[in-house]
Amino acid sequence: MKAREALEAAVAAREPIGLQEVNEGAALQTRVDHKYLLTPEQFTALAAKLDDRFRVLTIDGRRTFRYESVYFDTPEFEQYRAHRQGRRRRFKVRTRTYADTGLCMFEIKTKGRRGATVKHRIPHQMDDAGRITDDAQAFLDGVLAAEYSMSPTELHPVMESDYRRATFVDPIDGERLTCDVDLLYTDEARALQGPELFVIETKTASGRGAASTALSELGIRPVSMSKYCVGIAMLNPELPANKWSRLLRRNFGWEPAA
Repeated sequence: MKAREALEAAVAAREPIGLQEVNEGAALQTRVDHKYLLTPEQFTALAAKLDDRFRVLTIDGRRTFRYESVYFDTPEFEQYRAHRQGRRRRFKVRTRTYADTGLCMFEIKTKGRRGATVKHRIPHQMDDAGRITDDAQAFLDGVLAAEYSMSPTELHPVMESDYRRATFVDPIDGERLTCDVDLLYTDEARALQGPELFVIETKTASGRGAASTALSELGIRPVSMSKYCVGIAMLNPELPANKWSRLLRRNFGWEPAA
């Protein structure tokens, strides 16, 4: 079974939840994230184990959505290197376009206390998705000053990612489960298609929820990965990637540059 087929089958079997209800009850901007890589068969087993209270984000009848992201870094990939080295004062900067709805956001991810991810974002013009506007730069300056007492170096677009996502939401506990397939990474030189796998992410306030419990019961453990760092490593095999080398070789067919 293809990953896209497994995803479409799973979301069709769930009750819908609207975006407004998600934003009111489960819009986790400060959260603990855990990522997993699943085969289509493992994902189907996971979907069967999830409690009926998990509903699927639905907008205008759609249950899966295409996401387009542009990531920004220095020419030396300073933030990629900060993530590889596990520095606490690290961040990700991107624009995210929800291609099916036309919404675009400028987003910054920082690390809070106890390693929790904090997402800061403002609306962004879709026509400017490939650049940091003056308003976005001012927002970035303010976030980094407040979070890390630092000023950013000049950032440039270094990679685009494209994938299809469905989101399962538990409106009672606020837990979310994002399920991404059809991953595509692109830079100025080439485009690379990801494997026939799911990138699953659990998002909770406490770090433990029903979805992560179900994954554990299936014998599936979290992995240390970032879609941004995986994409940069695949597109730039000359960069050091020892933190993810086993995962990249096993699941993405990656080999370092000779």
